[in-house]
Amino acid sequence: MKKYAISILMMLIGGSPAFGQENSIPLWPDGIPNQKSTNGKETQTTNDILWIENVQIPTLEIFLPAKRNATGKAVVICPGGGYQGLAYDWEGTDVAKWLNSMGIAAFVLKYRLPGSKSLIEKSKAPLQDAQRAIRLVRHHAEKWNIKKQQIGIMGFSAGGHLASTLGTQYDAEITPKSNALGEISARPDFMVLIYPVITMTSEHTHVGSRVNLIGENPKQELINQYSSELHINKNTPPTFLVHSTDDEAVPVENSLLFYQALKENNIYTEMHIYPEGGHGYGLAVDQGYLQTWTDRLADWLRNLK
Repeated sequence: MKKYAISILMMLIGGSPAFGQENSIPLWPDGIPNQKSTNGKETQTTNDILWIENVQIPTLEIFLPAKRNATGKAVVICPGGGYQGLAYDWEGTDVAKWLNSMGIAAFVLKYRLPGSKSLIEKSKAPLQDAQRAIRLVRHHAEKWNIKKQQIGIMGFSAGGHLASTLGTQYDAEITPKSNALGEISARPDFMVLIYPVITMTSEHTHVGSRVNLIGENPKQELINQYSSELHINKNTPPTFLVHSTDDEAVPVENSLLFYQALKENNIYTEMHIYPEGGHGYGLAVDQGYLQTWTDRLADWLRNLK
């Protein structure tokens, strides 16, 4: 009884996570690449959502289903925020809890944002963190009751851009391979892209995401590098897409361009375009039949081979 009481006390004061699980882990415990020392500090504000800016120490927050319910699938989640900030609970931890309800392990990626003065090559940092996240989950697969070939990436808005960049450029050698972890494949086994930014071309891009990631007047080479529809090939992972026709922030053409390129390369894909919904609806709770996008995703994930 005394041991039980101590355990409860430790949980309440945050001294030890429940059931021996880590709550979160740093991506780069031995030194963060592409980063210099500054006086920059992460900020977190909470109004109706938890909004994080100026990430200095990227992390993975861990959400594991009960072992008895675990399917072996896992998803790394990239919250959106225009590469300015992270809608961390709205498009991150709430989604992770929903995935857990289906027996899927989930990991919310708090990735570095290109506006940080601590970064050396600003546009590379988010992709470095996404590659590392997949490698870490694959490295700890047995410990977390995950199948190494069932690890996907999911992203919303600009987080969808990061997810699609990883899915099409997972083998980009942008981080020195300092240890065995760097040799692990960073290829996600599937992608889930929700109202994603895909292209950096001026006709259809989300201007804020483009400016934050590659600058006001980027060279064409950089535009092409971060236009995910241009990098799809036969090895691109299966993909699930959701968008709304009336999205005025990230035009639906982003998903249409990506879908067309996937189709041309014979990649297994499913896309749902809703007539209304706008942008940034997250799980779309209490938003009419728009909220059924999660049902469509659940079906797709259950049947994904």
